[in-house]
Amino acid sequence: MKLYNTMTRKKEEFVPITPGKVGMYSCGPTVYNYFHLGNARPFIVFDTLRRYFEYLGYDVTRVQNFTDIDDKMINKANELGITVKELADRFIREYYVDADGLNVERPTVAPLATEHIGEIIALIEKLIQNGLAYESQGDVYYAAKEFPGYAKLSGQNLDELEAGARVDVAEIKRDPMDFALWKAAKPGEPSWDSPWGKGRPGWHVECSAMSMKYLGETFDIHTGGQDLIFPHHDNEIAQSEGATGKPFARYWLHNGYINVDNRKMSKSLNNFFTIRDISTEFDLMAVRLFMLSVHYRSPINYSRDLIVQAEAALSRIRNAHDLLSRIADAPWGEAPRETAFTASLPQYRDRFKAAMDDDLNTADALGVIFDLVREANTVFVDGGSAEGSAAAKGLLEELLHVLGIQLKAEAPIPQEVLDLAEQRQAARAARDFAAADALRDQITALGYVVEDTKAGPVVKPGA
Repeated sequence: MKLYNTMTRKKEEFVPITPGKVGMYSCGPTVYNYFHLGNARPFIVFDTLRRYFEYLGYDVTRVQNFTDIDDKMINKANELGITVKELADRFIREYYVDADGLNVERPTVAPLATEHIGEIIALIEKLIQNGLAYESQGDVYYAAKEFPGYAKLSGQNLDELEAGARVDVAEIKRDPMDFALWKAAKPGEPSWDSPWGKGRPGWHVECSAMSMKYLGETFDIHTGGQDLIFPHHDNEIAQSEGATGKPFARYWLHNGYINVDNRKMSKSLNNFFTIRDISTEFDLMAVRLFMLSVHYRSPINYSRDLIVQAEAALSRIRNAHDLLSRIADAPWGEAPRETAFTASLPQYRDRFKAAMDDDLNTADALGVIFDLVREANTVFVDGGSAEGSAAAKGLLEELLHVLGIQLKAEAPIPQEVLDLAEQRQAARAARDFAAADALRDQITALGYVVEDTKAGPVVKPGA
C-alpha cells in the first residue's frame, strides 16, 4: 500500500513501526458547535483509511481528540450563559449524533484536552528544560527559531513568515514567530494550576501531549485537513520532536478543501452548512458516498445537485443489493453468463484493493463497485441461481463495508433516548450505578441499547 506523505511530498510504501499494527492520530473538532461540511471530510476519509487497514488485517489504534478549552469555547459559553464544560459535554454528544449518521466509527481513544493537563504541563516543562520554550508574565511560549527545521512540513520560508507577522504592542513574546504553549488565566476563565501560575494550555500543545501518550513518541500516521498543515501540524512537530529528539509521525496525510457551488465555504457568503443542516434533507450515506467519490487530496465542490446525484447513485447500489437478496433458483438453473460473472468476482476485489492501495483512491474503488452493480443487474435481471447471487451480494457487502456505506438508511436516534443516555453517563460518573441501571432499562424499553466503549457510550437500535 502506498500513501502520499505530505512531509516528503511523494507516495511512499506504508511500512508500520510494529508489524500488523497501525497507530493513527487525527485532529478532532473544537466542540463549541455542530460540525460542518469541511470538518466532515477528514472524519469520513480517515475513517475509511482505518476501515481499510482493518480489512487488510491490521490492528488499528485510532486516536481522535476533542479540543474542549480555547477562546472560541469560552466566548460561546459566555454567550449562552453556561460553563465551558457544559458546552463541551453538549457538543461532544452532538458530534457523535452526526458522526454516527455518517457511519464514522468511534475512535479507539477520544481524549479531551482538559483531562490531560498533567501531560501537557510535563511536556512544556521538558521544552523549557531543552531551551525551546520560555515563561513570560505567566504565559509560556515556544521559541520557534530555536528548533532546527521549524515549518519543515509546510515548507514555509521563515523570513517571509516573519515579515508578514504582526506583533501587538501588548505582546510579550520574544519573537513574532513564537507561539503559546500556556496562557495565563484571565478573570472568569477556566484555569488550572501550573508552575507558571494558573492558566490553560495553548491549542497546539494538546495534540502533541495526547498523541504521544496513547501512541508513543513516534507513531505511524498523523492525519488532518490541509488547512492544519501550517501552523498547527508544524507546531506539533516542533513541540514533540523538540521534547523527545525523535521523529514524531512517520506519515502525514492531509485532505483537500471543500468549496460550495465553486466558492469557498463561508458564513459571510451564507453557504456554510453543518451536517445537522444537511441531514434534514439528505441521506447522510449519500454525503459519505459523495465525499469518497473524489480523491481525498483533491479539492471537492459541494452543491445540492451533486448530493442529489449521490443519492441516486446510492439508490442504484441499494436496489442492486435488494435484487440479489431476492434471487431464488430459476427453472433453468445457472446460465452461462452467470457462471462467467461469478468466476470473475475475485477480479472485482483485486481491482478494488489496487485502487485503495494507491493512496486510498476511493474514487476508483467506487468505480469498481458500480461496475459490479451494473453487471449484477444485467446477469440477474431475470433471475439466476441462489448460490451465484449470494456470492455477488456478499462481495458487494464486503466492499461497501470497507467504504463505510450502509445499505439501509438508518433512522436517527430520538432525542429522548440521547438525553437518557447522557443522564446515565452522568450517573455512572457519579458512581450511582443503581440510577445508571434504571436509565439503561428506560432506554431498552424504548427499543434501544447502550454499549460502553473506550470512546464513550454508543446508542444503537435494539435487536
